[in-house]
Amino acid sequence: MTTKKKEKVKFSKAFWVANTVELLERAAYYGVFVVITLYLSNVLGFTDIQAATIAGVFSACLYLLPTFSGALADKIGFRKSMLLAFSLLSLGYLGLGLFPNFLASTGLVEYGYVTKFTGLQESGYRYGIIPIMILIIVGGSFIKSVISGTVAKETDEKSRARGFAIFYGMVNIGAFSGKVLVTPLRDAMGHEGMIVLNYFSAGMTFLALIAIYLFYKSDKHAGEGKTFGQIWTALVKVCTNGRLIVLILIITGFWMVQHQLYATMPKYVTRLAGESSAIGWYANVNPLVVVLTVNLITSLMRKKSALFSMTCGMFIMPISALCMASGNMLGGGEILGLHPVAFMMIVGIVFQGLAEVFISPRFLEYFSLQAPKGEEGMYLGFSHLHSFLSSIFGFGLSGFLLSKYCPARELFSNEADWMAASAHAHYIWYYFAAIALVSAVALIIYGKVVRRLDAKKA
Repeated sequence: MTTKKKEKVKFSKAFWVANTVELLERAAYYGVFVVITLYLSNVLGFTDIQAATIAGVFSACLYLLPTFSGALADKIGFRKSMLLAFSLLSLGYLGLGLFPNFLASTGLVEYGYVTKFTGLQESGYRYGIIPIMILIIVGGSFIKSVISGTVAKETDEKSRARGFAIFYGMVNIGAFSGKVLVTPLRDAMGHEGMIVLNYFSAGMTFLALIAIYLFYKSDKHAGEGKTFGQIWTALVKVCTNGRLIVLILIITGFWMVQHQLYATMPKYVTRLAGESSAIGWYANVNPLVVVLTVNLITSLMRKKSALFSMTCGMFIMPISALCMASGNMLGGGEILGLHPVAFMMIVGIVFQGLAEVFISPRFLEYFSLQAPKGEEGMYLGFSHLHSFLSSIFGFGLSGFLLSKYCPARELFSNEADWMAASAHAHYIWYYFAAIALVSAVALIIYGKVVRRLDAKKA
């Protein structure tokens, strides 16, 4: 009796270097992004709706541009693209840290343990943060397409699912490590800790820049040197692919809910469970769950289609939102030493992480398999369009719902009025549970239609 030896999958040096710098970039990004609305409101004095709008547009543009920057990266080469990207990111994060200090030097802010606009909420100087954020948008847009494009180029159809599972694990190790710093810095330095955090992010992206310069080499050069006419033709082709566009619209529902980890959760928890809530640690439950389960679930799902795996994840997402809602209805008393809102938020984030493991790696795999040789950057950039849409609608809806159901305490003259205004704060999560459920049903319908169309072609 002969036993079949399991074939060992080996990946190239370029694959591992790309995944390592992805870890550094994600640590930089998520360390800042998890408190971006608090930074904009508590440091720069923007209202809930203004902060949500700025953060939403920032996130949306970061996910809209990869289609175009990915096409450009295919032309100029991934190494040059990453050198440009990490240079811009280092400057951008450094700018986020220096900007409040610049405002302090003008005398426009009261600077100290708490840095915040005082009496200048209508001042236009605050909007000087936007050009700085644009540097991060442009740099980040290249990373979105190039790193996932590298995974696609450096793997084949047999190793691709495994390659994207490793990639997604590295993404979440980076996200976890970046968020680890948030709570200690807020505890030690208050709002000023959110400024110092940007220097950490600048250091991470600068380290990635050095790593790419010294170690990244690839012999996969298909697509480099295309004319802009060829790029435009390929871009039109991918942007008019009806099957991919419909899938992106459906997956947008999942990401609208997932983005609430950054759009709604920080303010929701600190307002209901207290300013001392460790929101950085709570947000870190998501990447921790992903890192611990991504290889296991990818292995369990390896014989199932990408669409089947994604559908499983989509039906987990409404459960996540309903868990988050339940914390505000449990009344007084702590659960395992935590406020009920904080405890149920963590439970909801666990389910959210599980849903993400079923959906995201297989979604990227699905898109990579549609890409012709030499167009991996553009196709993988296009795959992030769902996050553009979910950022616009998810953050926009978050700002409106927070203002309506869970407003800031300082807007009220006494505690009783605030408690009355926030009594139904959990309604916020009902909206997102409904969005997740509709998306899950839509994906089942999509799968049936796609199978029928493929059967007709066959």
